[in-house]
Amino acid sequence: MTIKIKAYSDFVCPFCFLGKGLLDEIVKEKDVEVEWMPFELYPSPHPRMDPWNEPDKLRGWDAFILPTAEKLGVDMRLPRVSPHPYTHVAFEGYQFAKEHGKGNAFHHRVFTAFFQEEKNIEDIDVLTTLAGEVGLSQEEFREALVSRKYREVHQAALKHAYEEARIMAVPTLIIGEEVVQGLAGKEKLAQIIDKELGKEKQSEFDGMTCNINGHCE
Repeated sequence: MTIKIKAYSDFVCPFCFLGKGLLDEIVKEKDVEVEWMPFELYPSPHPRMDPWNEPDKLRGWDAFILPTAEKLGVDMRLPRVSPHPYTHVAFEGYQFAKEHGKGNAFHHRVFTAFFQEEKNIEDIDVLTTLAGEVGLSQEEFREALVSRKYREVHQAALKHAYEEARIMAVPTLIIGEEVVQGLAGKEKLAQIIDKELGKEKQSEFDGMTCNINGHCE
């Protein structure tokens, strides 16, 4: 039985990027399916994070984020795209990619473009290039972003995250009935998944009985 994981994240969240690497490893080892769910930490027109001009943010990067990346063996840098980009355009691109069977590939490519290559993932030209790299039609992708074709789809996904799932911070994973907020280690994720797999196996036989009339069901 495949366990479905809803992974809420934002493209400018460093711990989301680190957590994606751990999930990618889990996917190779467990019978799981990950659906990436949009969440905007700094939705337009709210002020964007500007870490290179906010000393407190830089201290947080050096004290927590970079050491974690090094421990996990992840090549990562603080992008010199300052202030950080809004991510609604990238998420609308993700919806296009998802509809065309390339959602996970595009999601991963946007993350690496930002945290490893320091690209401006709010720029339509940049996103169009990334789309082409994962096998999407650049012409159709660009047209979808320019026309805002997926704006309502993305807004509906955000509404779900904020109002229905009540996501308050990212990364947040919903694994079966378990909610995991924050970066979680691979071992912890594996334990939760195994627990949920156990529930699924048990539920297959729930309620099976034979009665005094000889009927078994």
